[in-house]
Amino acid sequence: MGQARRARLLPRLARHFEDQDGGLASLPSPQQHYLRGALRLVQRQRHDVLAEVAHMRRALHGLTTPVVLLKGAAYLFAELPPARARIFSDLDIMVERGQIAVVEGALLAGGWISEERDAYNQRYYREWMHEVPPLRHVQRGSVIDLHHTIAPPTSRFKVDAKRLLERVRPVGSSGLFVLGPEDMVLHSALHLYQESEFDHGLRDLLDLRDLLLHFGREPAFWSALLARARELGLEEPLFHLLHQVQRLFGLPLPSEATAALDAYLSRGLATSLVAALLEQAVRPNHPSCDSPTARLARWLLYVRSHWLRMPLHLLLPHLIRKAYMARFPARTGIQQAG
Repeated sequence: MGQARRARLLPRLARHFEDQDGGLASLPSPQQHYLRGALRLVQRQRHDVLAEVAHMRRALHGLTTPVVLLKGAAYLFAELPPARARIFSDLDIMVERGQIAVVEGALLAGGWISEERDAYNQRYYREWMHEVPPLRHVQRGSVIDLHHTIAPPTSRFKVDAKRLLERVRPVGSSGLFVLGPEDMVLHSALHLYQESEFDHGLRDLLDLRDLLLHFGREPAFWSALLARARELGLEEPLFHLLHQVQRLFGLPLPSEATAALDAYLSRGLATSLVAALLEQAVRPNHPSCDSPTARLARWLLYVRSHWLRMPLHLLLPHLIRKAYMARFPARTGIQQAG
């Protein structure tokens, strides 16, 4: 349970026991109480997210640009398996880059403001990242992350958002959209691979497993996924995370995907090293299973994630500035970006 809490998997653990004979009642009373509390939190967050999306829709009423829900909110509104027991806080949305200013202005009028006051950090987000600084509501405290694509324009894996928007799907009659199935899987893999948020890496791998099992029921899905990864240049994150999902959860793969994965993993020492680091990094950050090797792996992948997101001529000055700000925060009075 300690590992599940650190990995943000308590609700999923509770659902697991609910699905067994005897359900949560088969557990000792303290564990029952703790896990029922995790399920109540999921229900509360579900209610809060639905309410915040309703507020957001009112703020954006009248705009013609498609608003695409990402990650947790997308899973919830599209009623996908990861939403059944997932905890998330921020509301992630994506719009056309040319409409960022219009959408941001509408959200500002609706009460969401940027708390980022430093000019350098504003530039960091708006020129080099795939999103504007987070917008927090002045009364409710809810946060919206407004994206214009799924990877930084400076990244090795930069993705043309127009290709994503061509395949978005409407969510009922809400007026909102989600990414197409293949793009949703690729975004899930890319986010963990590039952002290196391994404190909940195991949760994200389970999200990816759920998506693959759900979408994989369609016979043409796997061929479409492999083709889409080639098209968008996202084979590296897909294959690395697919390997981890298969290693941990025994995900059944069709022969086409198995052959492609085996071919990728046999590419050489660098590929094998990244796979070994990921194997350690996705362990829950809990004393019962953590180790110096896992901590080193997470640190190396964190450093590598910066290199993946920014070329050296941008990354080195950025890291020097971050180091200076960390060493002399009183001289700047500002927060770090990145």
